[in-house]
Amino acid sequence: MTDNNEDDYLMLSGIQHFQFCKRQWALIHIEQQWEENVRTVEGQHLHRKADQPFIKEKRKNKVIVRALPIRSRELGATGVCDVVEFIQDNRGVPLNHSPENYIPVPVEYKRGKPKKDYSDVLQLTAQAMCLEEMLLCEVSTGFIYYNEIKHRVEIPITDENKTRVKQIFREMHHYFNNNHTPKVKTGPFCKNCSLQNICLPELMNKQTVNSYIERKIKE
Repeated sequence: MTDNNEDDYLMLSGIQHFQFCKRQWALIHIEQQWEENVRTVEGQHLHRKADQPFIKEKRKNKVIVRALPIRSRELGATGVCDVVEFIQDNRGVPLNHSPENYIPVPVEYKRGKPKKDYSDVLQLTAQAMCLEEMLLCEVSTGFIYYNEIKHRVEIPITDENKTRVKQIFREMHHYFNNNHTPKVKTGPFCKNCSLQNICLPELMNKQTVNSYIERKIKE
């Protein structure tokens, strides 16, 4: 992205929605629609425990910063890292005029367990890309803490995933700039979507609105 207008920046966390369903992402981020379900409430509760803005902890060779605002001009995205652990390392960058150098390591918190798709990994990669751009350093690894298994998983930040993140944000900006909510192929995953009552995925199957209404009346 070349435009430096931050008003046009997208929410970095939207990459999760976009990977799950492009239509869900558009309904939330373009049409500004949202509904709560058990999963979203649980996720918000977990993040509240991590999101304590501007709180820093010093543990031996590590500085821990919570709810760190991040942005990327290249991606045209802005967001918040749940936690960034700055690890003392001579290859890193100075932190708050400290004589020591540190390497940032993003840590993302998730309510469930590791997913089969790459949505969590790509979100973490996007966070790492923001940190690299802001701090002018290299972020080679990050972690995802999964609340269901009570364990953090180490994630390498690869060039391949960085390329995928760039492609995804280009596509997201395309839909956003054109104010377009796409239709998508429905599937079993629709049942887990918090927006199914707004999206009405059944209407995207090969049927008319009238036939849908008639069937609902009969039910």
